[in-house]
Amino acid sequence: MLPMLKRLIKFAAMVVVALAAIGTAMYAFGGRIYMDGGGGLHLGFPESPIAHEQTVEQHRKAQESTAATGATPPSPTAPISAAEPATSPPAAPPAATATAGDWTDFRGPARDGVYRGPRLLATWPVTGLKPVWKQPVGEGYASFVVARGRAFTIEQRGEREVVAAYDVGTGRQIWTNAWPAAFREFMGGDGPRATPTFADGFVYALGAQGELRCLEAATGHVIWRTNILDDAAAPNVQWGMAAAPLLVDDTVVVHPGGPDGKSVVAYNKRTGARVWSSQNDAAGYASPVLATIAGVRQIVVFSATRLMGLKPEDGSFLWDYPWRTQADINASQPLLIGDNRVFLSSGYGVGAAVIELSREGSVFKVREVWRNTKIKNRFNSSVLKDGYIYGFDESIMACVDAATGDLKWKGGRYGYGQLLLSGDQLVVLTEEGELVLVRATPEGHQELARFEAISGKTWNHPAITDGLLLVRNLREMAAFDLRQK
Repeated sequence: MLPMLKRLIKFAAMVVVALAAIGTAMYAFGGRIYMDGGGGLHLGFPESPIAHEQTVEQHRKAQESTAATGATPPSPTAPISAAEPATSPPAAPPAATATAGDWTDFRGPARDGVYRGPRLLATWPVTGLKPVWKQPVGEGYASFVVARGRAFTIEQRGEREVVAAYDVGTGRQIWTNAWPAAFREFMGGDGPRATPTFADGFVYALGAQGELRCLEAATGHVIWRTNILDDAAAPNVQWGMAAAPLLVDDTVVVHPGGPDGKSVVAYNKRTGARVWSSQNDAAGYASPVLATIAGVRQIVVFSATRLMGLKPEDGSFLWDYPWRTQADINASQPLLIGDNRVFLSSGYGVGAAVIELSREGSVFKVREVWRNTKIKNRFNSSVLKDGYIYGFDESIMACVDAATGDLKWKGGRYGYGQLLLSGDQLVVLTEEGELVLVRATPEGHQELARFEAISGKTWNHPAITDGLLLVRNLREMAAFDLRQK
């Protein structure tokens, strides 16, 4: 028995040495292990961060040099060393104000993943849609916001976080604003996570390590800046700051997750001065939402451990609903249902619930309408259509009855992708970078079209403005025309 054990140990040691040698050789040739949304490991050969930064910068320089005659040239990059809060509020550039068809917030103007612009194509070509443009982009998981023909996002380029403005019709870079920062994370991936927000001619961008900047949308000039983690004395969360800044009245609301009443913080949107702070929760990964529930206007925040409502005026507490998950990961957006119900969901086996809020005088009461594990949004978010919720049960699409939680159907293995709703159609961006058209009906899963849009792991939310769909991931960005001809 002892000789056999010795041979097994020797064989196991040889296997370990061989695997280590193979791994070292693959690493030397650029091989990297990356994780998909379900925790599965995959081998890839991506460009290094330095090489990819060079690819993006070379593309932008070539793009600028070949810009069409008469086109407005890109403005100079704003300085890396930002100014402190301005002493007086500047006037918003009138040419940069939003229009009805713009996509000014994360997941749209209402943050609900619904496109309410002109009708889109009901059918797509069998061979797929040709991109209006496609080009490299810096790393990161942010989406786009769009206003007056410009698309804004935040990227990782080498050792800098970069807010960039692009011409929607051509993809041409108009300006950038950068600062030294590099968020690296093996399980999730590198780069900033939070989608910028556009309001009244200004862009509010949050980096993965807490850098918050208010920029002129016309030029990229810094109006004010602060680091919300430093200001709140908060540690960063494992996967970085991911909640998009929320504009409420004269404030910009963020969720650094600080102690001593600095979990949720509101800054003056023109000067950067702190207006109020509230609660003690660790930060979640979902973005705060402004909603009117049970007749009361409020900010809904999904922290690491609960869903809660706060007064917009001063952050005062209104109500809460405890919600704990593995590693305190709450990342999907809460969804308003009717006048007084809210849907929330998380992955990792936790599931979903609908709660109902009512008032007795100034006191809120929370009632759980239903709770189950039939739809589990890990870090993607659902949409509501005619009383039915469409979203992902981990990596498979599902439809549930919003009133009862009953599962109507499951189908469509799109990985940990994202979706938005337009009319009676769902536009899905899969984890592999495919675009899929699915009918939004409780009668069953009906896939209408599918094609590859961009290559590589894609966790970024799609954005759409006046029928032009914008998609991106860690490596590529593209635009597709979905307007009816």
